[in-house]
Amino acid sequence: MSRSPQTPAIDVRYVRDEDVPEWTRAFSTGYLRPSVEGAADYMRVALADDRAIGAFDKGRCVGTYRSSVQELTVPGGARLPVSAVSKVSVAGTHRRRGLLNRMLDLDLRDAQQRGEPAVVLDAAQYAIYGRYGFGPATQMAWFEIDVHRAGLHRQQSGDRSDICLVGADEYFKLAPEAYERFRVAQHGALRRDTLWWQEATGQRIGPGSTWTEPFYAVHVDEASGDVDGLMCFSAQERWGAMLPQSPLQVRDLVALGPSAERALLRYAVSMDWVSTVHLPFRAPDTLAPHWLGDPRAARITALSDFMWLRILDLPRALSARTYSTEGAVVLEVDDPVGFAHGRWLLEGGASGATVSSTSRSADIALGVQHLSSLYLGDEAATRLAELGHVEELHPGALRRADALFRTGRRPWSPRAVSSEHYGQAGLG
Repeated sequence: MSRSPQTPAIDVRYVRDEDVPEWTRAFSTGYLRPSVEGAADYMRVALADDRAIGAFDKGRCVGTYRSSVQELTVPGGARLPVSAVSKVSVAGTHRRRGLLNRMLDLDLRDAQQRGEPAVVLDAAQYAIYGRYGFGPATQMAWFEIDVHRAGLHRQQSGDRSDICLVGADEYFKLAPEAYERFRVAQHGALRRDTLWWQEATGQRIGPGSTWTEPFYAVHVDEASGDVDGLMCFSAQERWGAMLPQSPLQVRDLVALGPSAERALLRYAVSMDWVSTVHLPFRAPDTLAPHWLGDPRAARITALSDFMWLRILDLPRALSARTYSTEGAVVLEVDDPVGFAHGRWLLEGGASGATVSSTSRSADIALGVQHLSSLYLGDEAATRLAELGHVEELHPGALRRADALFRTGRRPWSPRAVSSEHYGQAGLG
């Protein structure tokens, strides 16, 4: 049935305080979650410093969108202000009416005005966001470790004296500072705010949820006495034929160096009664399997794109990171919306880069979504060219671009946006 000319247009706008209950209901419906008492008040706290957009049809919310101020660590260690998008939904009754286009357009243009040179999100569906200029910029791997094949003897698991089990209150005091030191050194990582840590330690519990406190372990550097590794995990006691078969789920594991990561993982794998360790949300090139006696004991059960990125201010974004070699490349960037459109000379190296508009002939032609995939170093221009997404205009340009953008280790994006316990796991 077509809409009558007299039907009021759907209003896409920023959410006011009185809209939060209706916006929360629409978000819950879009994510196939029942509405529960207290959900609006819970979400109101999460949205206090964020930007929520809604699509309203005669007062009823039929589309939701949230963005928050974030910091993204880029290659070289600079922290780039970005807009982190989450809680995106459109009611099934209002699909294909351009509502996502309008919500995204409103936020992206305002993000540019606010001076946020890029936008990040995790995409519930792969096919949606490329047409808006987003490209997959990091990946995640999920591992399952067979403890009996891991080849670790419990009495030789190592480094246990440097690991302390702590309660939620102490973890809340210790973990944020340690994570902050971690994330400023890990390209691809985002900041975790106070709400995130409150939710991770049970100080803030989502409506309709039950809270069972997990285990918290910290690794302490022997020389400095500082916490340099964090692990949150849960376990379920399980037996079969009088044999322990308990699975252990690592909820979060970050470390400032390989020795702390090794110690925490080996501690989890060497725990009595545990037969399987589930290790989610790792970088694909994680060292975790190699901390085991038999790396084949760690089996990848899933591999997926995770953080998607969209460059808005191209000169600022590209000049914020460092590059693996000294070199230059001229990029012809197609951005239908116009934010990053143009021909750009990138001159980069280990100490930084300069980016300027140029009339020189282009070396490479590509869409902004594919440049966004290259940005953190997880993708290669050569591979994108083989897929038909990048055109090499001068011989050797793809190799130069690969040498510039690549990083020694792949980017990694541990989960970082608050309200995950009531929102979608991931960036938000």
